[in-house]
Amino acid sequence: MSSFRRRRPVRVALRWKIAALAAATACLVAVVVGVLVHLWTAQDIRGRAEATAFNTVYSAMDVYRRTGTLADGAELDPDDLPTALRHPSDGDRHTAYDERVEDNLGPSYWGAQRVGGTGSRVLAVRVNMSPELHELRRLDVVMAVASLLALAAAVPLAVYGAGLLGRRLRRVSETAGRISAGDLDARTGSADSRDEVDDIAATVDLMADSLARQLRSERRFTADVAHELRTPVGGLLAAADLLPAGETEDLLRARVRDLRGLVEDLLEISRLDAGAEQPVRAHVPLAAVVSEAVARTGLDTEIAVADGTGGHTPQRRAPQKKTSQEQASQTVETDPRRLERIVSNLVVNAHRHGKTPVRVTIEEHTVVVRDQGPGFPPDVLRDGPRRFHTGAAERGSGHGLGLTIALGQARLLGAELRLDNAPDGGAVATLRLPT
Repeated sequence: MSSFRRRRPVRVALRWKIAALAAATACLVAVVVGVLVHLWTAQDIRGRAEATAFNTVYSAMDVYRRTGTLADGAELDPDDLPTALRHPSDGDRHTAYDERVEDNLGPSYWGAQRVGGTGSRVLAVRVNMSPELHELRRLDVVMAVASLLALAAAVPLAVYGAGLLGRRLRRVSETAGRISAGDLDARTGSADSRDEVDDIAATVDLMADSLARQLRSERRFTADVAHELRTPVGGLLAAADLLPAGETEDLLRARVRDLRGLVEDLLEISRLDAGAEQPVRAHVPLAAVVSEAVARTGLDTEIAVADGTGGHTPQRRAPQKKTSQEQASQTVETDPRRLERIVSNLVVNAHRHGKTPVRVTIEEHTVVVRDQGPGFPPDVLRDGPRRFHTGAAERGSGHGLGLTIALGQARLLGAELRLDNAPDGGAVATLRLPT
């Protein structure tokens, strides 16, 4: 697998975001409804208490005028009568709200009426609202408990519903990821468009169909061109061998060999793209295979093999003999021919685009190739190698297929090929084989 993706920020699952939104909405609704019910009930209690006080004064006044006695609950000039009712300006009935809490009595409504003319006494009654207010507090508790129960039921339902939505979106995301990884046959399988998620899934499938057609057309074109060029290039190489020895003949043969190498690279890429390649795995000594691949390049490259104690043993072309235990620890199961291809491409790329010394380090299942050049350009580190693109101008010349082939072969082996720049300068290519 390749390692050219940007680091993803820590994210919160969609289901928890929806659950939090549902919880916040339920809390807001519960608070608003609770406040409205409380205010409406409190206003109703005060209204009924005021009406009761008004009517009770009427009845008490009727009894007092007919019999001269006070009805139950009626008083003449009580001491705790609110100031607004002590000296009524007329003989009509009046009411007033009293917020004072005295003698275990809560807020009350007073009703009062003057008995006789000016300066006469005032008959008053008091309607205590404590029982109603106690019921209001009980209603508040019931509303709070009901809101908590509704919240406890709403959040799991929201999580479940968000989970269903999240799974559908995750399936679309996984399909898009498989397509970006090269699986052109991956589809979401969405048929009928029932909502926006199905619209997205159908759009991804349409995009995949269009992308697959374009990529297959390009791959067929590349393969056809490479096959068509193979025969005339072979003829050119044979014809070059018939030329008389000299500088022109050497130059021509070198250019024909470069052209043949390019054709072979195009054919290899077309086979990798088409999925026609299959690795032939075997248990092989990693150090020996890597050293052989470096030696085949014919380039002056340092090789360092881990000595099993955390250090490295510097070597030149091939590692010295190791004990059987050390050799077993360096044995890997892979396709040696493809591993050699990857290592040789990385070494050639380091010499061609970097600066010497080039060093190959072998440790366990990891091979690191490092040069002392300007390093990989930012777009290669961000997006990975591109065909016929060598990056920055200072990386030198070339057709840009070496890293592309190395990446394709690594993916075929199930290995990870990571490209980085060393902090102190130079390009670093790290190949991690599966254990």
